[in-house]
Amino acid sequence: MSRPLPIIHRITDEENGPFQRQHLDLEFSNGEQRRFERLVSRGHGAVVVVPMLDDDTVLLVREYAAGMHRYELGLVKGRIDAGETPEQAADRELKEEAGYGAHRVDVLRAMTLAPTYMSHQSWLVVARDLYPQRLQGDEPEELEVVPWKLSQIDQLMLREDFSEGRSLAALFIAREWLQRGATAP
Repeated sequence: MSRPLPIIHRITDEENGPFQRQHLDLEFSNGEQRRFERLVSRGHGAVVVVPMLDDDTVLLVREYAAGMHRYELGLVKGRIDAGETPEQAADRELKEEAGYGAHRVDVLRAMTLAPTYMSHQSWLVVARDLYPQRLQGDEPEELEVVPWKLSQIDQLMLREDFSEGRSLAALFIAREWLQRGATAP
């Protein structure tokens, strides 16, 4: 069923760190009126990188997750800096976080975190043909790199320390894409 988008009567902005908070006064096609809130990203998005060491081995990183106050296992990820493409950001973040560069970088798709109230997008990138190279990043400590077999993703998906939704989704999407022959998305 296709519905017309709600009418936005007013948008009120608030400054809030890396995001801009907006209040939207909306009217839906059935006449109902509501106020919604959304966070609008001020940056250029982010990348979530699936670095493939070989055909079955992905490199994960373990880093401190302040939101959960624990160390979390996940994929390489980070923001896209001004002037960077998702491919360039993915290669830079891979060098900073895992100590590898990639000769081959494929952008598969954009993913959202919480599209009902956030505009933020993360680009899913598969990095292959890796070579050792480290860049200084913004992490306060060197991240532990953990090789994991894609063929054992079932053991990874239920681990308590592997809970980030973007990493979970990215691994399943990338695995399917790679199994289908890694053709352009």
